[in-house]
Amino acid sequence: MSPLASAFEPAQIEDKWYKFWEEKGYFHAEEKSDKPPYCIVIPPPNVTGALHMGHALTLTIQDLLIRYKRMCGYNTLWLPGTDHAGIATQMVVERQLAKEGTNRHEIGREKFVERVWEWKKKYGNRIKEQQKRLGASVDWERERFTMDEGLSRAVREVFVKLYEEGLIFRDTRLINWCTSCQSALSDLEVDREEPEKGELWSFAYQLVDGSGEIVVATTRPETIFGDTAVCVHPDDERYKAMIGKLVQHPFLKRQIPIIADPELADMELGTGAVKVTPAHDPNDFACGKRNNLEFINILNPDGTLNEECGDFAGLTTVKARQRVKDELEARGLARGSKEHIYAPGRCQRHPKTVVEPMISTQWFVNTESLAREALKAVEEGKTEIIPAEWVKTYYHWLENIQPWCISRQLWWGHRIPAWYCDDCHKETVAVEAPTACKHCGSHNLHQDEDVLDTWFSSALWPFSTLGWPENTQLLKTFYPTSVLETGYDILFFWVARMMMMGIHFMGDVPFKQVLLHAMVRDERGKKMSKATGNVIDPLDVIDGSDLDNLYHKLEGYNLPPAELKRAKAAQEQLFPEGIPACGADAMRFTLAAYTAQTKDIHLSIKRIEGYRKFGNKIWQLTRFLLNTLGENYTPVTSAPEPKTLPAKWILSRLSNMLKVVAAGMDEVKISEVTMAIYQFIWNELCDWYVETIKPVIQAGEAADPEAFKNAQDTLYYVVETALRTLHPIMPFITEELWQNIPRRADMPESIMISPYPVAAEHLIDSAAEEQFGALMQIVTAIRAVRSDYTISPKVRLSAKVRLSKANLAAALNEQVSSIMRLSNADVTFVDELHHESGNLAIVVNCGEISVSLAGLINVEAEKAKVDKELTKLEKDIARFNGKLSNPSFKDRAPAEVVAAEETKLAEALEMKKGLEASLKRLNELA
Repeated sequence: MSPLASAFEPAQIEDKWYKFWEEKGYFHAEEKSDKPPYCIVIPPPNVTGALHMGHALTLTIQDLLIRYKRMCGYNTLWLPGTDHAGIATQMVVERQLAKEGTNRHEIGREKFVERVWEWKKKYGNRIKEQQKRLGASVDWERERFTMDEGLSRAVREVFVKLYEEGLIFRDTRLINWCTSCQSALSDLEVDREEPEKGELWSFAYQLVDGSGEIVVATTRPETIFGDTAVCVHPDDERYKAMIGKLVQHPFLKRQIPIIADPELADMELGTGAVKVTPAHDPNDFACGKRNNLEFINILNPDGTLNEECGDFAGLTTVKARQRVKDELEARGLARGSKEHIYAPGRCQRHPKTVVEPMISTQWFVNTESLAREALKAVEEGKTEIIPAEWVKTYYHWLENIQPWCISRQLWWGHRIPAWYCDDCHKETVAVEAPTACKHCGSHNLHQDEDVLDTWFSSALWPFSTLGWPENTQLLKTFYPTSVLETGYDILFFWVARMMMMGIHFMGDVPFKQVLLHAMVRDERGKKMSKATGNVIDPLDVIDGSDLDNLYHKLEGYNLPPAELKRAKAAQEQLFPEGIPACGADAMRFTLAAYTAQTKDIHLSIKRIEGYRKFGNKIWQLTRFLLNTLGENYTPVTSAPEPKTLPAKWILSRLSNMLKVVAAGMDEVKISEVTMAIYQFIWNELCDWYVETIKPVIQAGEAADPEAFKNAQDTLYYVVETALRTLHPIMPFITEELWQNIPRRADMPESIMISPYPVAAEHLIDSAAEEQFGALMQIVTAIRAVRSDYTISPKVRLSAKVRLSKANLAAALNEQVSSIMRLSNADVTFVDELHHESGNLAIVVNCGEISVSLAGLINVEAEKAKVDKELTKLEKDIARFNGKLSNPSFKDRAPAEVVAAEETKLAEALEMKKGLEASLKRLNELA
């Protein structure tokens, strides 16, 4: 290998090593192996998509688990693939057609589907190349696509079997309808996150018998055309006499009844009376079913009012809403309005489009019996959900499950395998296209126009990707899979459905563990979105991006001018100097370190930069190692016998670190792994051990051959072990450095197939850790004095140390030269300490230290400085307390703002404690 560069430059090593791993076939799993199996199927990203930070977090966690298990001797399969993403992909191709001056209806279904496949072939690999940039060690030879032939057959087999079991059926029910997509949507495709101001508008229905009126309120006056009842509570004294009477529709000839239903009407809410629109509201739908009401759909597929609405037909819902209000006002039926905060459902693909609850004939899955088995599997521990706090949510969703609408009014996707007879009008459901109606034998058949919900094929992912419905060797080896890692937001929409389908068709759970990660937000805690300009592209973090490039990306999102302007302003605030190039390793380490946060990750670019520096620290450590070893060094094959206290300490700390890492990996507590590795490499290995052995290294082999050799061997062993430990999280830099250090005969070609380090129990030495820990305490305390009182490093301090334990004395006396060099002080160990004027007394765990400050500081001036800082701090604390004790602030301010103020208060109180301790010490000096 060529000599290491003077500094860590990720761009110079990442592509090189990924190609090397791929060419060597290290990612490939064996269908049959003596090794224990370990399998993760990747949550398939949309084929239209590009990597976002949520993907980066998923890939990081999954890759580090796979790399760890691979190094631990498992036969690892990380199976990649992409989702056909029905609506998203169809929209992309429809936009292309629009630019060409045509549309899908003009070219026809067959030609349109051909165009989508052409698009997929040309652009569908973009996300794959991005995954490689992050270092994903997936088995590319087994890549799957939810529309490939094998998976398509699995989808048809599942549909037919569930239909034959009576679990799939066609019915007219209430569904989510997007007027822009002109399709039914799953609940997952409906966003309800942002509350907004609306209006609760009241109007009166006149009783037909002329005896009075009944007032109802609504947020959607235009749905009045679908009203088929007015509902009251049966115990409401105000309306008991009205139950069973009719009211007159103000715009139509229709008369509608007043009914009693305790499940819908609430006597304490509003007037206690509600309008019932069964075809356009989920609660009203249920009420309509209970009371045999008429279901009237008032909407066309494009969202305009249909012929049921009389003179209002053809109006959009927004225009109809205003006209209904105006007409009711003119007729004297308006009864006022008030502000109403609500969260209307909006289409994920069309954020400005309000999703309409609408009655429609669709295909459904009766999931009740499937859900019971999925519940039972978690209750019995067959599948573990991590963090456990999500188990209650999982139970709640499955215990309250509703039929799943699986049909979509699209052309791209798995077409529903149902054919309708033009003669007897019955349906034939089959895996392959039938030639004749199974009911009457007619050959006049036409296939259902709809396709299946994307989540239907995704629900089969853990077993369809392994070859089902064939009983393949891959399926035998790797099902059930080991871990499913994904975001908590799709626990029900994807995870629960995979559980239901896996148990039903395979007779076993699809995965043994479900690991749910947090949502990645910006550093202020705000959701990342294109419109707010705070989206962080993982490739920008890896490669760096200036503001001009960030602006250019924003402009490609086709935002309205006002939104684009706001988004650019937000970018300037968040990334005033652009995004620095940090490399994949630093980003991976950062994301892994964030995994302790189970709800929201507030991603900070500064933190990623910090771990970029960590990478450079490891780089410089290895350069120091290479300089220490020289050209003719022969590597040790096992841990050297430690001859000195520093060697005993670092080898003990290494083994203890490995124990923490193994537990963290096995228990999937990844943040504990990163913390342990970082602490060991930066703080213990670099800051203490290396600094302690530098005099031995600088003196050279001639001065003390045995000490020099022991220092070489210990440093080599520790660094090589640390690189292997770090590899699953930071694969590129560890491969580069590992390839550059001297090689043992038993070393494989790559670090990624070398054995993962395990703790050596015989090296754990609690006495050495206590003794070296005492050395660290003494040095740290003396350094703190110099820092606190801004004493020049040119001034050599003088200190006396009384140790609290006799067994520490002999060991530390041997290390006194190291203590004095590291603390830049003359240090004497004494049996007793006597307080002397001008000396600062410090109590540490291992004893007491007296540092002479006579003539070095102006005590009164230092006290005045501390007093001034304390006064300012107390004002800040009073301000924070005042704000946080103000109910209007705590109730109205966003949660992240309140949390930020609480953090500031905690930090200020901690600073106050430190200043008070400093003042106490100064008073003792006086």
